[in-house]
Amino acid sequence: MSRPQDESIEFVSRSPVPPATSATMNHEHDDLPEGGYGWVIVACCSAITFFCVGLLYSWGVIQVRLTESGLAKPSSLAFIGSAATCFIAVGALANARILRAIGTRNSAVVASLLFGGGQIMSSWSMTSFTGLLITNGIIAGIGVGIFFLCCGSLPSQYFKRRRGLANGIVVGGGGLGGGVMSVTMNYLLDRVGVAWTFRIIGLTTLAVTLPASLMLKERTRRGPAHIEWSFFRDPKFVLLFLGGGIATFPVLVPAFFIPQYATSLGISTSTAAFILAGFNLSSFFGRVGFGALCDYIGPVSSLILALLTSAVSMLAIWPVSTSIGPFILFSIISGAGNGGFFSTIPSAVGHIYGGHRVPIALAMIVTAWSAGYFLGAPIAGWILEKYGGSAAGTQAFRPAMYYAGTMSLGSAGLIFGVRQILTPSILSYA
Repeated sequence: MSRPQDESIEFVSRSPVPPATSATMNHEHDDLPEGGYGWVIVACCSAITFFCVGLLYSWGVIQVRLTESGLAKPSSLAFIGSAATCFIAVGALANARILRAIGTRNSAVVASLLFGGGQIMSSWSMTSFTGLLITNGIIAGIGVGIFFLCCGSLPSQYFKRRRGLANGIVVGGGGLGGGVMSVTMNYLLDRVGVAWTFRIIGLTTLAVTLPASLMLKERTRRGPAHIEWSFFRDPKFVLLFLGGGIATFPVLVPAFFIPQYATSLGISTSTAAFILAGFNLSSFFGRVGFGALCDYIGPVSSLILALLTSAVSMLAIWPVSTSIGPFILFSIISGAGNGGFFSTIPSAVGHIYGGHRVPIALAMIVTAWSAGYFLGAPIAGWILEKYGGSAAGTQAFRPAMYYAGTMSLGSAGLIFGVRQILTPSILSYA
């Protein structure tokens, strides 16, 4: 497939920094190193996402233990994991301002202290739902939100031709982290309990993410960190904004409810943790694989395929997973599609709007994820409770499965609209 130049829309900046012209944008792309220190950036960002995304996707392991302790219902505990993830979207524009004001490196250091510190503080809040919501949901969540924008936008300053692969490796760290953390947390919970699990994870997070943050370096000054309303005059942006927002409603449902579904099948908690680890490891391969696919068929096309993969897994495979074999198959396929969504979104934004505008465009698009991140998994929990809860057997989960799968399918339809605007040819790079 022939690869066209990145498209962009024109807008007037309200910042003293003048907007980039097409000439400067082309010069910027020509000067991208396509490697060098860029691979150090990729490695550091991947190490960061290993912890911040990996721990978010392992919340289901702790959620089961906290449910068994009688702290709260699964739908309520899902709010804690959702709240942390929600700050990726809620704080996107504010975080863009922080990055512009103090730089990526300093922002990442602050994020490391908040995220690691939030985990440690959670060890003294494990008997209080409100306390966990504040420490693990809000404090750690603010750190996650800053980390996401740091790691999601920085590779675009070093790569264009290999941007998809670079972003795939960065977010792939989260999938790998989720796999490792699911098993590690289950091991720690069995041996040292919930409190010390939080402390060990928090200290380890600080030991890795602080040095990684200090190695981050920007090549260019970031663009203005404010809402550019003119983006909404572009139908591609509107469809990407809405499609991404809808896609986040089901994105946490498998990760949060795989352990519970496993127990409804009569599977032990340790085996359930390994199945969740399989989901997260598959997410790693999906993030890297779909990220690399961006460089061959285009990031928008890859994003559509990732969403369709998730939809098929939840609509066709999960409902018939009445034994461990099909359930493992679902976890693998769903994990790959789930991971692909996160690796293709930054590349799609960079492809359409150019590397210079990625931070603000990505921040605005991520803002649309707020409702899905915060309510997506709890809605699935409410649906599950309405149909009798996990005690009612696997059939009680099916309405929640259909809800999640339908949302992924609808999102794929909207993103397909973006592709049709870019090029009507199915075989063209887009």
